Parts: sequence; C-alpha cells; structure tokens
Amino acid sequence: MTDLDHSLATIGRGAEEILPREELEARLKLGRPLRIKAGFDPTAPDLHLGHTVLLNKMRQFQDLGHQVIFLIGDFTGMIGDPTGKNVTRKPLTRDDVKANAETYAEQVFKVLDRDRTELRFNSEWFDTMDAAGMIRLAGQHTVARMLERDDFAKRYAAQQPIAIHEFLYPLVQGYDSVALKADVELGGTDQKFNLLMGRALQSHYGQPPQIVLTMPLLEGLDGVNKMGKSLGNYIGINEPANAIFGKTMSISDDLMWRWYTLLSFRASLADIERMKSEVAAGGNPRDAKVELARELVDRFHGDGAGDAAVRHWNEVVRGGAIPDDLPLQRIAVPAEGIRIGALLRACGLAASGAEAGRKLAERAVRLDGVITEDRELALRAGTEHLLQLGKRGFARVMLVPA
Repeated sequence: MTDLDHSLATIGRGAEEILPREELEARLKLGRPLRIKAGFDPTAPDLHLGHTVLLNKMRQFQDLGHQVIFLIGDFTGMIGDPTGKNVTRKPLTRDDVKANAETYAEQVFKVLDRDRTELRFNSEWFDTMDAAGMIRLAGQHTVARMLERDDFAKRYAAQQPIAIHEFLYPLVQGYDSVALKADVELGGTDQKFNLLMGRALQSHYGQPPQIVLTMPLLEGLDGVNKMGKSLGNYIGINEPANAIFGKTMSISDDLMWRWYTLLSFRASLADIERMKSEVAAGGNPRDAKVELARELVDRFHGDGAGDAAVRHWNEVVRGGAIPDDLPLQRIAVPAEGIRIGALLRACGLAASGAEAGRKLAERAVRLDGVITEDRELALRAGTEHLLQLGKRGFARVMLVPA
C-alpha cells in the first residue's frame, strides 16, 4: 500500500464527489486492499472513451494495491437503466446481453490489469433469487423516496409513464454492492442515487456502507454533450489507430485539458498546469494535443502505435499537399449538428448531396486525415475540422452555433 496522502490525491484526481470523504480516509488507514466496484450494463457491444473514465479510475485503484471488481450487469441490462431517460427504456434480451458482455470482457483489459481484476456478472446472485426474495428487496425502499430521483420526479410531474420494473433498477444495483461486499463504488454523476442506494442496503444487511465516488460524464468530440454513439461524438476504443488520433486532434483546445485530467496516465496534474502555462505564454496547444492523442493510441493499440499515428498525421494532414494558405471557413450548424454530406456541400467541396454521398461511398472523403464513409456522421458546433475530397479538394472549417 502507498502513502495515504498520495493515495487520496490519486483517487481524488478528476472526481466529482467522494461521499463521505472522511470514511474513505478511515478505510484507507486500515491498511488492507479495499474492494472497488464499478458496474457496466452491456447495452452496446463497444466501449468508447467515455466508459474509460471509470476504467481509468479503477486502474488507479489497482496501481495503489486495491482489488478491483468489474461487474457486468447482465441481469440489470435486461431491466434497462432508467437513469436520464424520459421514456421507459427497452430491456435487452439475454442473447443481446450475453453477446455484448463477451466483447466488454475483451475490451476492458486494454485499461485494467487482467491479473488484478475480478470479473463478475450480477446474474450470479439474481438468477438464484426467487420472487419472494425480490419482493423483500423491494420492501427496503418507498415510492416517495424513489420519486426523489430527478429523472423519475420529472417524468412523474410531466405525467409520463414510469414502469414498475424501473423502480427495481436502483435496488438491484444497490444489492450488487451487498453481494460483492464493496468498500467503494464508482459511477458517473448520473448514477449518484443508485450508488447511495448501495450504501443504504449494505447498512440494512449489516455491512459497512460503501464509499461513493462519482466521476464526471466525459464530453464528446463536440465539447458539449456527453460522449455517446447516438450523437456521433464518440471515439471507440476499438477504432483504428489513425481514427483515434485524428478524432482526438479535432477536439477544442479547452476540451483537451479536461480530457487530459480524466483520460491521461502519463501527465500528472502538475504536468497539465505546466502545459497550460506554456500555451498561455504563446506555445502551440497542438503540441499538447499531439501528446494526448499519442498516449490514447498507444493505450488501445500498443506501444509504438502512437508514433506511427503521429507520422501519418504529419504526412497526410500536415503534409505539403495541403495548401498553406487554406482559409478557415466558419459554418453555422444547428443544435443537432450537421451531417458530413451537408458539410461537404456547405464548404464547397461537393456540388450536391448526391455527389457527397457518392464520394463517401467511394472512400474519397477524409475527416481530419481519416477516411470516412459514414453518411450519418454528425459534427457539432465548437469543433474545427480539416476536410479532404480526393487528392486536391481541401477545406478547413470551424463549426459555430446557428
């Protein structure tokens, strides 16, 4: 185990809340490895950088000598997490959950140490819990308390339906902490109610209540919305190296510092402040962004892959084929963003939607140095991009709110 002050500083890096902080300090002073739990519902087959905010914190706990539990919510995934939803979420089938869970297990070890990770599924205890047990669990909380949850309260006030099974989700997630005897549970800020439920249920079952640590929700490429596939503002950890590098280089300078805090292992907080000072004194923020992009590529594709991505970036994106005097076009986009085909038209690279679609299908379009053929790709305000059509068509665009 490491020095207490160092442990607290490492654990606290980027954290939104630690509840209660004094209990974490007391638990660390026990001198034993703590059981650190984080649950992930396998709602989609691929993980993105937003998911790795929690994975990174888990890895930091591992490096401090603690026992990490990566819990796959194969049972809760069939209920459907109502967090942040204004409609009842469609539950997944057991086959969906099983397929997604298998890919999760493969991907998480790009961040976590396999030998120091306890991989669990909450079907282990819920598949054996009968209806009477579930009713007893449901008896541990009241409807009034459930309606204190922000998303439930808003839906109730708006007379939007709330299914009974949605009330079970926080209880089921909380019971996971009982089954695993968790000392600490990690989650996003949107999970705070569910995490605190774990504390309450552990107390009821005679266990020391877990410490709750919440992490911010990572903003995606647009710098505004939570990273997610539905908004097209994500970087998947299984994406090609050049795609990860190019997309990282496309984020705003302000967002870069937040990504450094939440995603980087190589840069300490002191390093980040030093880089900020260098940029404020006239340094080029692109240099810092290159190092962040290099680190992320190395993490998901192996050491050395980042150097290759840098070389590709310099050759393709910053090479001599790109005009030195390429003007920056400011293009207004609506709140939901602009699809890549429409952007090709707006900046003058394509004369029509049909031409843009054809060029995308021909793999003749590059976005920030990476070939793209995704017609549904939506780009949002607050980002700057380099577009290339064929060998000679270039446009540098800054997307601004309409």
